[in-house]
Amino acid sequence: MEHLVGVLNGLIWSKALIILCLGAGIYFSFRTRFLQVRLLKDMVKLLFGGSSSEQGVSSFQAFALSVSGRVGTGNIAGVATAIAMGGPGALFWMWAIAFLGAGSAYVEATLAQIYKVEQDGEYRGGPAYYIEKGMNNKWYATTFAVATIVAMGFFLPGVQSNSIAAGLNNAFGITPTVTGIILVVFLALIIFGGVKRISKAAEIIVPLMATGYILVALIVIIVNISELPGVIALVFKSAFGAQPAFAGILGMAISWGVKRGIYSNEAGQGTSPHAAAAAEVSHPAKQGLVQAFSVYIDTLFVCSATGFMILITGMYNIYDKSGGFIANNLGDVEIGPIYTQRAVETLLPSFGGAFVAIALFFFAFTTLMAYYYIAETNVAYLIRKSNNKSLINVLRFALLGATFYGAIKTANLAWALGDIGVGTMAWLNVIAILIMGKPALIALKDYEEQKAAGKDPVFNSKKYDIKNAEFWENTTDSVSK
Repeated sequence: MEHLVGVLNGLIWSKALIILCLGAGIYFSFRTRFLQVRLLKDMVKLLFGGSSSEQGVSSFQAFALSVSGRVGTGNIAGVATAIAMGGPGALFWMWAIAFLGAGSAYVEATLAQIYKVEQDGEYRGGPAYYIEKGMNNKWYATTFAVATIVAMGFFLPGVQSNSIAAGLNNAFGITPTVTGIILVVFLALIIFGGVKRISKAAEIIVPLMATGYILVALIVIIVNISELPGVIALVFKSAFGAQPAFAGILGMAISWGVKRGIYSNEAGQGTSPHAAAAAEVSHPAKQGLVQAFSVYIDTLFVCSATGFMILITGMYNIYDKSGGFIANNLGDVEIGPIYTQRAVETLLPSFGGAFVAIALFFFAFTTLMAYYYIAETNVAYLIRKSNNKSLINVLRFALLGATFYGAIKTANLAWALGDIGVGTMAWLNVIAILIMGKPALIALKDYEEQKAAGKDPVFNSKKYDIKNAEFWENTTDSVSK
């Protein structure tokens, strides 16, 4: 089983996918004239604008739901894996894919808004919807929907629950079976409540957990501040093969940095558009910019906090291509949250392991909530004509089962299955947004023109003859502020 999964993982995560993701990020960064820098002020301002409605959630709730999907075990265990397999330079490539990926994140989120629909009293949207409506290609849309249901409902939950179980076992001695049961009970209480309950839970939990985690990371870094310049130099030298010790794994640094970066920030993967489509906004570009900002929160803040804690305290192992050690500072331990736990324990011996375990629990738990919402949206897409709601309950129980199973299976298998899910979605979605990204670029131009005219931007799809964007056909013109 593990051999087959490994072979499939290698095929999906070939150099071609890495080039595709980096290429798409570069392309959209230039096409949007690097909106990730130019419109940073707008991103922050829009984050707290707007309000929820009966059909949709507020921009901040959609942002929180999206961040809950991004900020998960990838920010703790994933960063540790990237450093262990790719060396310190992998952190730079995580930053690179985040910066470039903000352009891709804008495009996919804006497309989700442009082609969203009102279904069963809620806004729904995402790649399956915009592929069918924007590309007029139903089989491709159906393929993405099925792949996403399999990835979010079966493959990826195990990564989150496995890391939670490992963290709690290391910190408190709680057995994986007990952790699995606790997760299933709490998750069931949330996911049976629908998108409103999920978004409200994310709105409360996400800011608290991210702020607390970053504050602890800052304390660890400040205490070791004298080491920071050397660590930064090590990251950049290793990223380009200028550090002799890690020159032999330069390719691994790029590969693992991009892979774990995409897994963590999800830019281009096709997950965040589902949350973006649920937002109540007057212009698609508004939520596109908010979602672009969420990439920064994930990688440039949370992932960097983890990476610097691990590197500045020296709490890491680094493997060579043959499976031996280039650096062995921790002894024979499994790659994962224990790297981060050991880093915090250098400063807070009786607190570090417990803190990271609790942070990981909340990070990964909110990600499980987001996974369910994404999978549910794609089930809703497939059943929108038959309206067979029983399939939603099948999904709920399947995801709960996958969550429990993930808590008790091996970490290597959990991550490998998760990578297959992420990679498959990324292949399908990145190709789609490269083909049909024009409406998102039109929306950006329209947004900026209205802003320059002193108006609060409002979108009308008929103005630009964008087909199948029915939701935006009857909007009124914007007014001056």
